[in-house]
Amino acid sequence: MKFPPSSRNWITIIGSLIAVLNFLLIIVLFIISTIFNKSNTNLGLFIYIILPGFLLLGLIMILLGMVISRRKLRKASEEEKRQLPVINLNNPRHRKAFIIFTIATIIFLFLSTYGSFEAYHITESVEFCGTLCHKVMEPEYTAYQNSPHANVTCVECHVGSGASWYVKSKISGLYQVYATLTKTYPSPIETPLHDLRPARETCERCHWPQKFYARTLQSNRYYLADSLNSEWDVMLQMKIGPEHSSLGFNEGIHWHINPSVNIEYISENDKREIITYVRYINKETGEVTVFRNPDYPVSDSLIGAANSRTMDCIDCHNRPSHNYNSPSVYFNKAMLTGAISKDIPFMKKVAMGLLRNTFPDKDTALTQIREDIISYYKSDVGDYYTKNSDQIDKSVIAIQNAFSQNTFPRMKVTYDVYPDHIGHLESEGCFRCHNDAFISESGQKITRDCNLCHTIVGQGKPGMMQFTNIRDTFEFRHPVDIGTIWKESNCSECHKYLY
Repeated sequence: MKFPPSSRNWITIIGSLIAVLNFLLIIVLFIISTIFNKSNTNLGLFIYIILPGFLLLGLIMILLGMVISRRKLRKASEEEKRQLPVINLNNPRHRKAFIIFTIATIIFLFLSTYGSFEAYHITESVEFCGTLCHKVMEPEYTAYQNSPHANVTCVECHVGSGASWYVKSKISGLYQVYATLTKTYPSPIETPLHDLRPARETCERCHWPQKFYARTLQSNRYYLADSLNSEWDVMLQMKIGPEHSSLGFNEGIHWHINPSVNIEYISENDKREIITYVRYINKETGEVTVFRNPDYPVSDSLIGAANSRTMDCIDCHNRPSHNYNSPSVYFNKAMLTGAISKDIPFMKKVAMGLLRNTFPDKDTALTQIREDIISYYKSDVGDYYTKNSDQIDKSVIAIQNAFSQNTFPRMKVTYDVYPDHIGHLESEGCFRCHNDAFISESGQKITRDCNLCHTIVGQGKPGMMQFTNIRDTFEFRHPVDIGTIWKESNCSECHKYLY
């Protein structure tokens, strides 16, 4: 088979070598992944994205070299310069070339379509999002795997359906790849993400507002930092929805997402942690109520210039899939499940003294946790350690595992870097607005009354629990006697740093 004279140039030859070599590599790797079932993300990345990219580069070089060579031939011959390429199917050479070109084009288009389909699925997979940039995404990927949305793919929340947001996400992803390669990404990754798709276009595909959310009974178990690791239980009736379903969104926590209501606010910074201005709009009546906080005065000109945010799911459920528990929370969970023994004296106090420290890396943290806990029991209660070393070792491993799932020193990720706005125990959460400080011109307040969202129907130590009926409530009783301090300050002022 003879090739046209325009193909006899170094650009075309080099391009041909690049195209052929990459095509052969794609075939070999595809066979390996099919026969040996090695369809992991990294291999797929090479088969369907990286190598096809070089293959395309080679094909472009072939065409570019032929175009340049043909122009040179035209300059050398006036007759060639005036003529356009002629395809004569009656000519056996032309007919054979046309058949080969047509078959090759069909095969190339088929492989390109299949490759593009596979590339799409790879780039939309959880493994691609979570493991490709291991160091950067390790905290988010680990937290995601232990979240209530672990079976929901990343793109269902971060991208959603539709071609426009898919394209936007890939354009945004190009910068993320660049930041990862050049190591210009921040540590920790900054939140909230301002280019994220509105929650009402993603979350509400499953959690739609018209769905009735009944009130639920929530049981919380805590362990105190005393010698007995004493248990303290609190049972709450969470007023997620109204008592009667016919009331719809007129009552309950999810009143905030009532389709007939808009709640807009302005925050002091991008973190949405300090709210300075709130506006309530009733879409049905046109009623508008503005609430201001005298502690954070905001001028009308600043309000006009600021970009107010309309409240949606993410303003409360800001860590639905990437929640980092505090040492107190994950310790309580591990003790509740029996991974940490309740019989080891002062175990919570010893662990809390360690887990709130800052560590340079994870290996150092795990080593120090083990050495310090064992050292304490060897030196202070040596007889107890001798008899219960296996139990202590098992508890240490459980603490190390829980630490590894919630703290990532390399990325400077700890529980307080990404506060969870649900509740108010370890962050301001609900108290960002519900603090009795926001007042309207008519004197109406955004109330701080805890019973608006939940009532306490049971509290106390096992065997000494107090219970009331579902329509009544107890006043909260702090497990440790601290007087009335808990009434005068926010919970997070202590619990963000203490047990």
